[in-house]
Amino acid sequence: MRTAHLAAPDDFDGWRQAARALALERVPPGEIVWQIEGAPGDLFAGEAEARAAPPAAGLTVPRGFLDLAGNVILHRDPERFALLYTLLLRLQDQNKLLDDRADPQVRRAEELAKAVRRDIHKMRAFLRFRELAEGDKTRFVAWFEPEHHIVRANARFFVNRFASLAWSILTPEVSLHWDGALREGPGATRGDAPQDDPVEALWGSYYASIFNPARVKLGAMLKEMPKKYWKNMPETALVPRLIAGAQAREAKMIEAARATPGDNLQAAWEALRDEAAGCTRCPLYKPATQTVFGEGPVSAELMFVGEQPGDQEDLAGRPFVGPAGQLFDRALGAAGVDRSRAYVTNAVKHFKYEPRGTRRIHAKPDTGEIEACRWWIDQERLLLRPRVTVMLGATAARSLLGRAVTIGRERGRPIDLAEGGTGWITVHPSFLLRIEDRDRAADEYARFVADLRGAAALIA
Repeated sequence: MRTAHLAAPDDFDGWRQAARALALERVPPGEIVWQIEGAPGDLFAGEAEARAAPPAAGLTVPRGFLDLAGNVILHRDPERFALLYTLLLRLQDQNKLLDDRADPQVRRAEELAKAVRRDIHKMRAFLRFRELAEGDKTRFVAWFEPEHHIVRANARFFVNRFASLAWSILTPEVSLHWDGALREGPGATRGDAPQDDPVEALWGSYYASIFNPARVKLGAMLKEMPKKYWKNMPETALVPRLIAGAQAREAKMIEAARATPGDNLQAAWEALRDEAAGCTRCPLYKPATQTVFGEGPVSAELMFVGEQPGDQEDLAGRPFVGPAGQLFDRALGAAGVDRSRAYVTNAVKHFKYEPRGTRRIHAKPDTGEIEACRWWIDQERLLLRPRVTVMLGATAARSLLGRAVTIGRERGRPIDLAEGGTGWITVHPSFLLRIEDRDRAADEYARFVADLRGAAALIA
């Protein structure tokens, strides 16, 4: 066995020199022990050590490998040194290896590098300094618990950003101190850092004042800002209370927009549409191309609600543009309804489908998916306040009425809606497309046109 000694867990230069020497000798990865100074030794390691290769000795690697290795070295995975060394050997015979993202070892290295880059970003984003008096001087001290060995790699960022301040960053592994020159110190504990300072109350008030409930996406927030960082950030103590009232506050914002119609109403609708574009309330967003939000004037008195976008709507990002939408437009024309003056949307905003070969076949949304998306349709109706809302099919009716509906028993008659306005139920135009008998199809189309005409008559 050969032993390669490294000065620290993030000793990239040490790994690079040792790896070059070992690779020139073609030492197999399984015969190398990577030993970090101060770490427990390997009981089975031999006495032979890796010696640095002479400067003239060269190995050919693409520049991308050095960038990749520089990040991977910072990961906590104990196998990272061996993984990189294995890739180094393989690159001598496969110079395009890194282009093969399906290769398990390349993919693993990319995963480690991505995790490190993410940790570097989180340290920069979530580290909070607190003011500490040192006699007649002031030092700013921060506590942070990184997941990987990124502290030294991040030092230059903080030096450049806070060059005029005296500061210390304390972590369990190593500490950084700056007062015109950068010094390293031993690891610390959370108790070594100050717990608060006079500015935090002011910062908390400011954070609460700029908190926008229309932009709250709890899943995305927790993904980007895991709770492990919250204890170091004074503003996060406010987050649970602010989230708890977010939807109520957004409803008030919409109500205020309605009280001053015009540009405010349009701006509120655009904000709602933009927020829906990032919706992750149910799993349907994962396979879908995009959110398909409603469209039409915010002053519309007539709203049509369908089931969900279809294949073409999912690609176009607009409701009712596929075959059912074309039939719908034809029926609206026959009923004397101008679509450009109506608002058209769906109960579910993402396309649910089953893949069959190259085709995507419509799948009916379940109750949970309808309920998850119901908040969006409620906000659309609260914002527009249409006089008449036409529910096209059972899914739309269930979303708005909160119960199962039999279309044959309830179609074509006015229904008082709990939130105000009048509801009107008819079939979804896709139902007409599925009728094979021509005579029956013609009869059902005529009934559909009559239903649309009846709904329009309610606002005449």
